[in-house]
Amino acid sequence: MRLWVTVGILSLQASLSLAADLPPPVTHADFPPTDADMVLLGRDLFFDPILSGNRNIACATCHHPSLGSGDGMSLGLGEGAVALGPDRRIEGADGPRNRIPRNAPALFNLGAYEFRVLFHDGRVEADRDAGFGMRMPENAALERPIATPLAAQAMMPPTSADEMAGLGDNPVGAAAARNHFAGEGGVWDLLCKRIEAVPEYADRFAALLGPDRKLHFTDIARAIAEFEAFEFQSIDSPFDEYLRGDEHALTRSQKAGLEVFYGEGQCATCHSGPFQTDHSFHAIGLPQLGPGKEAGSYADKGRIAVTGAPEDRYRFRTPSLRNVTLTAPYGHNGAYAELEAMVRHHLRPIRSLAQYDRNQARLHDVALNTDDWGAMSDMDEVMRIAEATEIMPVDLSDQQVRDLLAFLAALTDPAAVTGRLGAPTMVPSGLPLDTLR
Repeated sequence: MRLWVTVGILSLQASLSLAADLPPPVTHADFPPTDADMVLLGRDLFFDPILSGNRNIACATCHHPSLGSGDGMSLGLGEGAVALGPDRRIEGADGPRNRIPRNAPALFNLGAYEFRVLFHDGRVEADRDAGFGMRMPENAALERPIATPLAAQAMMPPTSADEMAGLGDNPVGAAAARNHFAGEGGVWDLLCKRIEAVPEYADRFAALLGPDRKLHFTDIARAIAEFEAFEFQSIDSPFDEYLRGDEHALTRSQKAGLEVFYGEGQCATCHSGPFQTDHSFHAIGLPQLGPGKEAGSYADKGRIAVTGAPEDRYRFRTPSLRNVTLTAPYGHNGAYAELEAMVRHHLRPIRSLAQYDRNQARLHDVALNTDDWGAMSDMDEVMRIAEATEIMPVDLSDQQVRDLLAFLAALTDPAAVTGRLGAPTMVPSGLPLDTLR
């Protein structure tokens, strides 16, 4: 009898401990309100190639609702390629020279109040000590206040030659090449003039901002951010229902996986809080691929490029796990196309790095200027990545891994599969939209 009582007490203690670790349910109060007209305007801008230097790529090209708010690839093809996701390809001699060096991050729930630092390296961050309360990359200082970090983030892709601006073969690209983003003749000014020259955009902005207000790129960024905040708000997964009190919202395997996630698996050490992220930066020993982020090198040392702090070498932002089953490939460079492989990397990071199979990446089969595998062929670089790794090995059984994957599937909101509004059929500029075959 004592044995059963003891077992019961221990089980109750474990349940109480687990309950204490679970986050509170997410509600609409965790997000700023959005304006319906601004959201619809932002949708058109998000899908319109007019914001790229050569009018050939849009925000949605790399962050499409039908591709989990990303592009479905480890590293995408930016300005100069055509089509979407796995279908994207190079036609003619003016295509991309290199892949985009980092994986297109998912946009789910980034409009929530608690998301105050964005990009894989955190180079956009709400900071009361920075100009207008927002820390921005070098050469991208704000000229006026901006509403949210998500809006500040939206100002950056049009300034990138490989992503949207082009390689100097157009006025926007030429300004970007000079690091001339703000002010008269800068990237943002030139793009505002383009938008103002489209009567429908000009009329809609005038209706929202007032007829005498000169358009500024922060207004365009705000509209895009409001669309993103609305479109990619995702808080109706089975896990959300479970947190709201529905004990039957999760299957037996998902409940077992929840216990692994918040217990023995130690996942919640970093993937904590209501959106399964601590909003911090960690070095987890991911294999490096692609052109890298340092001039003349295939290295990508992550957060140190922003802070300069040696301890931030190879650290990257903890991503939210909401809709994680939809957002493959995984990691700052999409090193793993399968979720199970990414989970198992966390269990044995150094061994996983050493034994990495390059076929686990999902890359377009195109000829480019750089070797995608320069870093992994450089044993000194591999050792530096390994030495910086912070996470410790964890022992989980195959059944625990299966249960953990089942729980991660319970973080999927069914509405996220297609988006809340989805793509428009046309945009005010009249430019063609990128589509899937």
